Amino acid sequence: MAANKGQEAMKKALQNAKGAGAGLGLLAAAGVAAYGLSQAMFTGILFIRILFLFVLLISMDLHVNNPIQIRSPTGSKDLQMVNIGLRVLSRPNPEQLVKIYRTLGQNWEERVLPSICNEVCVNNIFQFNTSITLIFNLQVLKGVVAKFNASQLITQRQQVSMLVRKALIERAMDFNIILDDVSLTELAFSPQYSAAVEAKQVAAQEAQRASFLVERAKQQRQEKIVQAEGEAASAKLLGEAMKSDPGFLKLRKIRAAQKIARTVSEANNNKKR
Repeated sequence: MAANKGQEAMKKALQNAKGAGAGLGLLAAAGVAAYGLSQAMFTGILFIRILFLFVLLISMDLHVNNPIQIRSPTGSKDLQMVNIGLRVLSRPNPEQLVKIYRTLGQNWEERVLPSICNEVCVNNIFQFNTSITLIFNLQVLKGVVAKFNASQLITQRQQVSMLVRKALIERAMDFNIILDDVSLTELAFSPQYSAAVEAKQVAAQEAQRASFLVERAKQQRQEKIVQAEGEAASAKLLGEAMKSDPGFLKLRKIRAAQKIARTVSEANNNKKR
């Protein structure tokens, strides 16, 4: 009786041990499966991130070959309206691609470049959207142009272009944007100012022409005075010579006759030929 009870207890213990082993095996298998799944998910997420950055880099890098044209009316130092045109060749900072995409979006050029090329009110706030607010404490394009008057913008265009380029490159760095090239393509004034400049040039040309005519008249008058003085001096000397030497007049007559004879002889020779 006791022996039978012992055997039954051994059987139950063996069954319990087998059940526990099976449970541990299942638990180990579940752990391995969970670990493999987590690694697969991590690898997949990492792959997606790398692929996303690669596509973002390619899509943003395409902008390098597509410069944008920016036009803006502004005022000169002497309050003349000037239409400024710029050609800007830009690209994002490769080290800040994710930040640029998150804050500015894929159309970062359209949001940033026209705004930094145009003066908003100094020390005023300008909002692109609810997530990005910019304080323009610097006058970029209009700030540079306002340092020159209208005539200086024409005569010192190269210096204006250099100042605009420098200011825009420094301002674009605040947004992690690199400007490879900034060119001043247009510098046009209002029709009224252009007409005034043309009229001024015409008036200046007329004034120069009048000054030339006056100067030429003065020279001609001086030439006549000198010629008259020379003739008067010559007549005076001739009169004095005739008074002092009566033979002088005969000598002049002989020379005049010789000159006339020479002229007649040359004329006859030309007719015979």
